[in-house]
Amino acid sequence: MAVRQHLYALQKEGLVTYQKQARPMGRPAKLWELTPAADRFFPDRYAELTLGLINSMKEAFGEEGFDRLLEVRTREQIQAYRAIVPRHTSLQQQLEALAAQRTEEGYMAEVTDQADGTFLFAEKHCPICAVATACTALCQMELEIFQAALGDDVSVERIEHILAGDRHCVYLVIST
Repeated sequence: MAVRQHLYALQKEGLVTYQKQARPMGRPAKLWELTPAADRFFPDRYAELTLGLINSMKEAFGEEGFDRLLEVRTREQIQAYRAIVPRHTSLQQQLEALAAQRTEEGYMAEVTDQADGTFLFAEKHCPICAVATACTALCQMELEIFQAALGDDVSVERIEHILAGDRHCVYLVIST
């Protein structure tokens, strides 16, 4: 009860919000999350540094040179993820390995198997959100990275996107 009272106090200050989620039994659960107003309590400077570096790279190398740098980074990530995603295993095992890696990178990723045989790959946090807002190519390449890491016999589609105002980034993954 004390925690709940504290959450309601934080809500009045605009620091947290919640969404109700239906449960099979009982009342709906409240899923609490921080609002952007709470960011001031968790200061970091990486976003400013990264944005400054991106702008400096664009100035030094031009848009074409910056795009080439992103291509190199994408290729490196694909190679790294292919190394950790086990081949010749089930799609769920591959997604679990990818989720573990992404969680280690700060994305709080999880896999949910759907009744129809598809999977939802959800990232509940985006550690690069401020940078991705300024450089949307990072999000576009992320989809390419997942697709390449999981292989041609899988389809990956982003169905929720934090930058579009959704609560999480969620990908629908289908074995083709």
